[in-house]
Amino acid sequence: MRIGFFGQSPFGAAVYERLCETGHEIVGVYGPPETKRADPVADLARRDGVALLQPKRWQQKGVVNEEVYAQYVATKPDLNVMAFVTQIIPARVLEYPSHDTIQYHPSLLPRHRGRSAINYALLQGESEAGLTIFWVDQGLDTGPILLQKRFPIGENDTVNSIYRERFFPVGVDALVEAVRLVADGSAPRIVQDETEATYEAPWEGDIARIDWTQPSRAVHNLIRGSDRQPGAWTTLDGKTVKFYGSCVVSGASESPGMVTGIDDNGVTIQCGDAAAVRIETAMPDGAKRTSAYEWATEASVKQGTTCE
Repeated sequence: MRIGFFGQSPFGAAVYERLCETGHEIVGVYGPPETKRADPVADLARRDGVALLQPKRWQQKGVVNEEVYAQYVATKPDLNVMAFVTQIIPARVLEYPSHDTIQYHPSLLPRHRGRSAINYALLQGESEAGLTIFWVDQGLDTGPILLQKRFPIGENDTVNSIYRERFFPVGVDALVEAVRLVADGSAPRIVQDETEATYEAPWEGDIARIDWTQPSRAVHNLIRGSDRQPGAWTTLDGKTVKFYGSCVVSGASESPGMVTGIDDNGVTIQCGDAAAVRIETAMPDGAKRTSAYEWATEASVKQGTTCE
């Protein structure tokens, strides 16, 4: 098939390469303008002599940029594949190919619509995650489902680890499988059950402040569901620090937020129940990530110090 490829980042590059390996022709690569670093997918397009279209916007106040649209149409795709998309794409583009547009989303739709889907699966302490390849319509992640893949979430998985180990490799395979189904004429269109739908607001900014009065499991889920972005944070002696990599451990009869242990394994902090969390990595405001033990040593954190 002639594929119009909307993608960027290493994930997009992996999908691009696999689609080429399976005999499909990438006729155009469409993504946002590159900034300081070259994008891996754009580099592949340049390597292969594929049309590369990088508009700042596809439309302005709902009006399609006709010059950009004409450049897209000139590539004549049979199917649009959206592997990693951060721009708003006009309906005219989505509906142009004879086989429409399919997209990857990192949740089991209709749950966790929105761009922070992986975060919320961990924030909510779910034991299973998955991804969806769906047919794009004008809603936000609302189109009919083509296929889904499920996998377990480990107790100490983070957004970063589960993306790297599951969402990335399984997602590449799923998109390649989906394109094969479209090419074979056997791709289903399963309407999403709106009664099961959830939409999650972007998990970003300073939203992930730790409330140490919460149970240890909730604190642990907040930390791993914010790793690496936006980073769960607290203050100590008036200074902000972000924590990464945590596990639930036995607690002590101390106040929530109190540091109850410091050793090579990390820093242990009491939560609002009878348990605590042990932190592996810390990033003080304005500094680089380091082991929690090194941070505690350099910041003169002692047992009995209280995080707020």
